[in-house]
Amino acid sequence: MKYMLLINSPAAGEESGEMGSFEDWMAYDKTVRESGIHVSGHSLADLTTATVVRVGPEGERTVTDGPFAETREVLGGYYVIDVPDLDVALDWAARCPGARGGGSIVVRPVAEF
Repeated sequence: MKYMLLINSPAAGEESGEMGSFEDWMAYDKTVRESGIHVSGHSLADLTTATVVRVGPEGERTVTDGPFAETREVLGGYYVIDVPDLDVALDWAARCPGARGGGSIVVRPVAEF
């Protein structure tokens, strides 16, 4: 079953610890790839590069440049992994450096149609 691990970092200005060194991230990425569970994954560019699109009830489009988040966390990247079940996905999420230092990993099954 495929699961998406959404890597959230604390919002700027919030107290947080280290979400892992560059070496920690490289080691985790290598382990995920070598284990054979890696489907895809990417780190996202800085939040300041974001563009938000909304379409109103009359079909009017509104585009907003720059950072805008209604949550206290910022999506920094993701992995899609293919593992036997949720428990295994949770184990991989707990190993991710993004789960430390005030960050979190949201684990969601990928719906396949």
